[in-house]
Amino acid sequence: MNLPIDPDAVSHGIQLAVAPVFLLTAVSGMIGAVAARLARIIDRARLLEDRIKKNPESAETEEAYRELGELRTRGLLANGSIGLLTLCAFMIGVTIVVLFLGETIDFPGLRISIASFLGGVVCFLMALACFLAETLIATRLLDFAKKRS
Repeated sequence: MNLPIDPDAVSHGIQLAVAPVFLLTAVSGMIGAVAARLARIIDRARLLEDRIKKNPESAETEEAYRELGELRTRGLLANGSIGLLTLCAFMIGVTIVVLFLGETIDFPGLRISIASFLGGVVCFLMALACFLAETLIATRLLDFAKKRS
């Protein structure tokens, strides 16, 4: 059975489609980093909720509720970042498939590949913005005691 596919076209298609894979590697690493931060946010929130339940009349309760509010915001930003990174990975995957098909079977997908790649990059940038906002809130929560003389 003869296939009407040129081996050189397949080779070139693979080379063309492999370039966006490096972006997928960065996205997967970023998802891991943000997921780890989200896990720490959840752990801290659970700790504060337990403290409030054990001693609801404590003087520190108001501060704990304030911190829980900021942890909620951080959690939403981390979840948003993970969602955007996942959408980015999906769109880059679509780009890879369309580029490969365009090179191997004369699939007219130039506009699809441009739109999916640009959409993936925009999602990545928005995820970075969410990550930056989350880290800024996290560092704002830090209360380094000043050394008293």
